[in-house]
Amino acid sequence: MSEMDEMEEVIQEFLVESNENLDQLDNDLLALEEDPSNTETMSSIFRTIHTIKGTCGFLGFGKLEKVSHVGENLLSKLRDGELQLTDARTTALLKMVDAIRQMLGHIETSHNDGEEEYSELIELLAALQQDDAAAAETGTAGSEPAEVAQEEQEEPEESIEDEVQSEPIGKMLIESGDVDSARLAAALKQQLDGDKRPLGEILVEQGAVKEEKVAKAVDEQRETQARSPVASLNTIRVDVNLLDQLMNLVGELVLTRNQVLQFGELLDNPVFSTTSQRLSQVTSELQEMVMQTRMQPIGGVWSKFPRVVRDLSHGCGKQIRLDMEGKETELDKSLIEAIKDPLTHLVRNSVDHGIEKPEVRVANGKPAEGVLTLRAFHEGGQVNIEICDDGAGIDPEKLKKKALEKGLISGEQAEKMGEKEALNLIFQAGFSTAQQVTNISGRGVGMDVVRTNIEKLGGVVDVSSRLGEGTTMRIKIPLTLAIIPALTVTCEGDRYAIPQINLMELVLLEGEQARSSIEHVHGVPVYRLRGNLLPLLYLNQELWNIEPAASAEGSDNINIVVLKAGDLQFGLIVDEVNDTQEIVVKPLSKQLKGINSLAGATIMGDGRVAMILDVFGLADHAELVSETARQEDEQHEEEVEGSSKKVALVLMRNPDGGRMAVPLSEVTRLEEVQKTSIERVGSDQVVRYRGQIMPLIDVFASMPERRSPERRAAAPVSQEAEESNVIQVVVCTKDGKAMGLVVDQIVDVAEEIVEITGESSRKGVSATAVIQDRVTEFLDIDEVIRMGTSKAGKKKAGRRSARSAAEV
Repeated sequence: MSEMDEMEEVIQEFLVESNENLDQLDNDLLALEEDPSNTETMSSIFRTIHTIKGTCGFLGFGKLEKVSHVGENLLSKLRDGELQLTDARTTALLKMVDAIRQMLGHIETSHNDGEEEYSELIELLAALQQDDAAAAETGTAGSEPAEVAQEEQEEPEESIEDEVQSEPIGKMLIESGDVDSARLAAALKQQLDGDKRPLGEILVEQGAVKEEKVAKAVDEQRETQARSPVASLNTIRVDVNLLDQLMNLVGELVLTRNQVLQFGELLDNPVFSTTSQRLSQVTSELQEMVMQTRMQPIGGVWSKFPRVVRDLSHGCGKQIRLDMEGKETELDKSLIEAIKDPLTHLVRNSVDHGIEKPEVRVANGKPAEGVLTLRAFHEGGQVNIEICDDGAGIDPEKLKKKALEKGLISGEQAEKMGEKEALNLIFQAGFSTAQQVTNISGRGVGMDVVRTNIEKLGGVVDVSSRLGEGTTMRIKIPLTLAIIPALTVTCEGDRYAIPQINLMELVLLEGEQARSSIEHVHGVPVYRLRGNLLPLLYLNQELWNIEPAASAEGSDNINIVVLKAGDLQFGLIVDEVNDTQEIVVKPLSKQLKGINSLAGATIMGDGRVAMILDVFGLADHAELVSETARQEDEQHEEEVEGSSKKVALVLMRNPDGGRMAVPLSEVTRLEEVQKTSIERVGSDQVVRYRGQIMPLIDVFASMPERRSPERRAAAPVSQEAEESNVIQVVVCTKDGKAMGLVVDQIVDVAEEIVEITGESSRKGVSATAVIQDRVTEFLDIDEVIRMGTSKAGKKKAGRRSARSAAEV
């Protein structure tokens, strides 16, 4: 490696470390402003600036050295207690951090520290080193030229003292009482003057310490280093581009895994089946590990917000405290980068619009200091981010008035608009409630861009507010965008993938129900799903402009995929529903990027390409969020007022003809499993399901019988159920593991008002109630799983006992 390459590597290392330290420095300065007595934080700040100053002097960045040096002098006096930390000094030090960051940017792009001299900042920092209030506020009174002030303030003793604190051998000798700090400082000064000998040798020559004491200190230091984990040995820096390439390779491996699994289903070869299962397991684990390398805590984005809130609150004349919860919540690095700007805008909005000035808050009976809370947590495979303030809240009537003035809505719309819809007006392009345009807000550009950017990530943003109490903005985004679970469907012979994050449920209409259940309201096809009107789209019409007469209406079977785009639910009618699998998202070519109904493409297990549907784009293209749809929704909400008391239930038929129910909230999915795909592991029945081996538990075989075998045998069993090649399975998730409950027949999914009329009739049943005019038992899923697994365990134990008896 040439000297130039070595110097380039040193500079890059300096830039990485300095930028990392500066990110922490902002927060340390704000923490020190809250608690000036925290000597540990002060020492950390001083060491960071001292390190930057020393390194940039070695690398020849003179302007950076001047700024950091005068800042170091101010920090030295603050650390020694000669000066008190004031608001003016904190602001000046933050300006110094900004200047250093700016110069580091120049070094990265042009290998020099820029053209700006920062003379005003240097004079300000020099003036603030005087314990004079006027000079501290103005930054110029009584100050001498910066170069002169720096020369006069350079004291070798301070540098030596710093070296004493950082020299491990010297520190150990002082702590053990073998040498005093004055003798150690003299030895260090001798080294600074050009003596190249080790510190211990100089101390022994001066008679400050005995040779065996130095040897003992050196041995102890070596033992400490051997025991202590070295960060550089446990962690390495990896280029982000390398991680991206690794992610792409894992994506290709996932595609290959899918192809192998699909090919394995066509072969009846146990060895190949076992090998492909092992491949699937290893691929899943590798995928998870690679995803972890790309995961970063959201605290990295939040770290700049304390500084943003401080500067904005000072500029607005407000007192605001920032609380952050869930900083350790992790998400993909690409998403970290993508949400920086939307989050910054929402934080600025809360400071400017949300929280009132101190005098207003006090007059309203609130504390003078407002609170802005950032909260992040994982839920349902998504990252939830909340930005909450305890400010004045949003007045829906004021929003409607502003929207009327700007011509965004009509008077009739305003009259019929509910509170939720009124709050969502803030996401309209060009909408703003600011009384005047400032450097913070008021131009009507921002909230619509925030929503657009979040939706591009496959997420949603929502607002809720209580007048006089505060506002909460909620963002939900997926953990990653590279590999996602999706439902594959077929339309006009082509396959499409629908991100599972947008999928609500699947509805199959058969026979007479398919021919009569679809209604038309103002020309829009709708389906009444559990009492609610669900607007419908035909995928072939949206993508191929096929006339309604040639669409699925009037056919014997209609497949409806119920989707959610933000607050809107709608049904997408497709020809066939295939399966769910993990897909690798590939970007669209430039020829297809203009189609807003498509979000990307993927390669399926058989090597064919499938387009990924953009659910928000489909809804927007069909103009579902129209006034007609809103009126119908509101009208129907009034008709079914009180439906919130209803409970969504999965209704099943017993083998004896009775009814059983399970709350839909306890069910992960409803599946049909081919009998030929069921395998045995010992006495257990299992099936491969979404990369897992899912055990199957026969619900009614596990439960105690209510009737005699003779009466049970006489119970009607449908010929369709007897001859079917599939079994119906209710999939539940317990402790992160999928469990399949085999039931006789799934009758319906319905919303009903449940009134418990009886207690448990037998083990595995929690209660009884009248549902749809029939006595229905409520299944106790946890108890059924326990009974099913315990029966399997008893069978295994019995076989072991039989084998033991045979051997005897």
